[in-house]
Amino acid sequence: MSGAVPSAFRARLAAGETVCGAFVNLGSPLVTEIMGLAGFDWLVLDLEHGAGDEARLLAQLQALKGSDAATLVRVEAIDLPRFMHALDLGADGVLVPRLRTADDARRCTEYCRYAGARGVARYNRSWHWGLASRTLADVDEEVVCIAQIETREALAAVDEIAAVDGVDVLFVGPSDLAQAFGLVCPPDDPELLELVGAVAEAAEANGKTAGVLVGTLEQLRPYRELGFRFLGCNSDGGLIAQGAFRLSSELAALKATQPAAEEAAT
Repeated sequence: MSGAVPSAFRARLAAGETVCGAFVNLGSPLVTEIMGLAGFDWLVLDLEHGAGDEARLLAQLQALKGSDAATLVRVEAIDLPRFMHALDLGADGVLVPRLRTADDARRCTEYCRYAGARGVARYNRSWHWGLASRTLADVDEEVVCIAQIETREALAAVDEIAAVDGVDVLFVGPSDLAQAFGLVCPPDDPELLELVGAVAEAAEANGKTAGVLVGTLEQLRPYRELGFRFLGCNSDGGLIAQGAFRLSSELAALKATQPAAEEAAT
């Protein structure tokens, strides 16, 4: 938890480690707890498109207290109070959607850090209600800032965004980026992969990490080959839906089989 307990996740990214995780979209603390127990390196609590909201975010972060996963929050917009609420509640970092320029990226990094525009308050969860003895500079060194590359403008400015000090991850949103370029395709479509190659190159050139979220391992493999190291696959809702449909199909197949006792009687 940023502030109260040192977080090594940003250092892991800077060291070039590949980290794997998933999104948490349902807004349920119990499902969040299950996702935390699964052993992911990171989890993104999604306030932009997920069913959760800031009122439920605290319970979700509490549900992850015993987890080793880095707790990241996708905020709704580049808006200072959104950043401060997530970080003061104890998130390790933020994922920011809809960036378009390097100036947007600079605002994001300023909102993440006390040395920027983040307001100082220690009587909150991230500081153990005033009991933590760490310094503001310590915390600033650990907060993770993830810039989402999902617009034409952001892709065109990806080199400048990657060069912004304090941006740790360039995160591709495949669905939005494909739509921005008029593509109707899966995340591993060759034309889309050619576009996101620029993100991997910009990250590598600036000592940053390229990240992505897709639905399947098969879709993730080509991103790994391009050099992406922040690898996301699926979400809590997707995993539940897929598991339920798979089990239902398997049960239907079982129901259709003729038991051995019935065969013997015929």
